[in-house]
Amino acid sequence: MYRHTVQYYETDKMGITHHSNYIRWMEEARVGFLANAGWSYERLEAAGIFSPVVSVSCNYKRNTTFADKVDIDVKIREFNGVRLKLGYTMLHDSAVVCEAESVHCFVNGEGRLIRLKREFPDFCEMLEKNVCE
Repeated sequence: MYRHTVQYYETDKMGITHHSNYIRWMEEARVGFLANAGWSYERLEAAGIFSPVVSVSCNYKRNTTFADKVDIDVKIREFNGVRLKLGYTMLHDSAVVCEAESVHCFVNGEGRLIRLKREFPDFCEMLEKNVCE
């Protein structure tokens, strides 16, 4: 579980967290999730693995405001060896504030798709073992 504290600059004139920040928090939580699984972004990039975002969706349930603590749970929803779908549940005071998903592919430094099972079997295995439905 990743915890983010809403910063003042992340709020709008109404004092509510601007919707675009939730996508940034997804990245923060994703980086932490992978690091906790032993695959930090530094390790992935050193190995020549890059993971661009293909799509993002967010379903906003409640507002957050300055200084709120938002807990973000990250789960692997789908993984087929090429495409990865992550689910995010964001909570403040145990209430769901946002449910979101991001979809990623894996490419090398030249932007060509990587088949993880063949080229990076250890990373592929970690992702496969952590799929939650």
